[in-house]
Amino acid sequence: MIRASVIVFPGANCDRDVQVATHAITGAQVNMVWHGDSEVPSSDFIILPGGFSYGDYLRCGAMAAHSPIMRDVVAKVKAGTPVIGICNGFQVLLETGLLPGALMRNASLLFVCRDVHVRCENTKTFFTNCYRENEVARIPVAHHDGNYFADEATLDRLDGEGLVAFRYCDEAGEVTDEANPNGSQRNIAGITDATGRIVGLMPHPERLFEPALGGLDGRRVFESALVSALEATV
Repeated sequence: MIRASVIVFPGANCDRDVQVATHAITGAQVNMVWHGDSEVPSSDFIILPGGFSYGDYLRCGAMAAHSPIMRDVVAKVKAGTPVIGICNGFQVLLETGLLPGALMRNASLLFVCRDVHVRCENTKTFFTNCYRENEVARIPVAHHDGNYFADEATLDRLDGEGLVAFRYCDEAGEVTDEANPNGSQRNIAGITDATGRIVGLMPHPERLFEPALGGLDGRRVFESALVSALEATV
C-alpha cells in the first residue's frame, strides 16, 4: 500500500482537504502528523498543506519551518523522500531552504481567492508526470503572500534548468501580466528542485480534483504521485 504523510500545523485549514484528495485518488494510507511530533512515519511522499500555519505570524511559513517535526521532514527529504508544499506549504519549503526564493505580499496587497490558469512546464517531477508538457490547468488560489521573488541569478537558473514547474497563464496558455494574480516574478506559480522530488506551488490542486468540486485539473498532481510511488517500488 502507498503511504503518505500530511504535516498538520496549528492554523492550517487544508490538511484534511489534502488528506481526502490523496486517499481518494491514490488509495494511500494517509498519516496525519502533528507539528509537535518528532518523527514522520515511513512514507512514499510527504505533503505540507495550505492554510495559515501559526496564524502567519512573523512571516508566512517561518514559524512552521522551525516546528519540531520539520527537522525530520528535512532529514527525510534530503535522504530522498519526495515532498510537495501547497500554498503555505510552499512558503514552508522556502523557509527551510529546500527550495530557493521567497514569497512576498501580493502586488495588489489584497487576498486573492479565485480560479487561475497555470501552464505545466516540467512534467518530469514526482508530482507532475501525469500532465502533458505545457498543458494548461485551471486550479484555485487562495493567498495573501504568493508573490514569488528571487534574485536574477536564481530566476535564470530556474528557467535555464527547467525548474519552473508551473507558470501563471491565460486560458490559451499565454504568459501575460494580466494572468498573474499576485505579481510573481516571471509568472512563477510553482518550482521544483533538480531531482524533481521537491515541488512547491501556490495553487490548491486538492480543491479541484472531482466533478463535485467543479473540475478535475488538480487531480493529476495526486495521480502523478501515485504513478511515481508505484514506479519507485518496482
